[in-house]
Amino acid sequence: MNNSNECDRLFRRGGTARKLLSTSLCLAKSRRPIADSPGAMDMLTILLIRTGATEYACQARIQGTLDIPLSEDGREHVEKVIQQLRGQQVDAIYAGPCRATQQTAEHLSEPLQLKPKTIDKLSNLNLGLWQGMLLDDVKVKQPKVYRQWQEHPETVCPPDGETLQAVRERLEQALAKIVKKHKLGVVAMVLPEPVRSVMRTVLRETDTLGNLWDLECENQPAWELIEVIPRVASL
Repeated sequence: MNNSNECDRLFRRGGTARKLLSTSLCLAKSRRPIADSPGAMDMLTILLIRTGATEYACQARIQGTLDIPLSEDGREHVEKVIQQLRGQQVDAIYAGPCRATQQTAEHLSEPLQLKPKTIDKLSNLNLGLWQGMLLDDVKVKQPKVYRQWQEHPETVCPPDGETLQAVRERLEQALAKIVKKHKLGVVAMVLPEPVRSVMRTVLRETDTLGNLWDLECENQPAWELIEVIPRVASL
């Protein structure tokens, strides 16, 4: 059975914990160990890891840069990622500054005997006055802006927040610092959504983000490997 079809089938069964587990299992089926990946040892590969869930995610609230700790589901998510990555090569771990991301990085680093390094420029999107609001409240109170953010987020600046262009620029600066220090091997980045998906577009040199409201939910892959292409490496 096609992995993506199997993932869709599992997600339709519902349940937050089941969604997290099915995402992780489906992704694990489609990934080879780092050691078996062609070129993994002679170039830089980024291991992009999603921060574990918080209570805001369970409540469908917009978190942005708010400092919220991991929920119970989030801690379970991290334990599953640790098991999936057991035995994999990881040379360094970098993380954004928010509490849930720091907790995720600390748990991941223990079995690897690494000390996570914090880079402030890896912080989540500043969504300004939307932060703390329910997604449904934004949809009802600001329907036009909600739809615009859904379809063309690059054209919207949340009230008192930051634009996607500003986010991409600081992520490129952070990535340049990491690439300058690490020429080879595997470097993990622990980031919350939706900034993790923005970093993916930087690494893959694409502008395709999709629906950022969906990215605030937890139905995203637990982790993925992305080889750093030459132009990105020269940022």
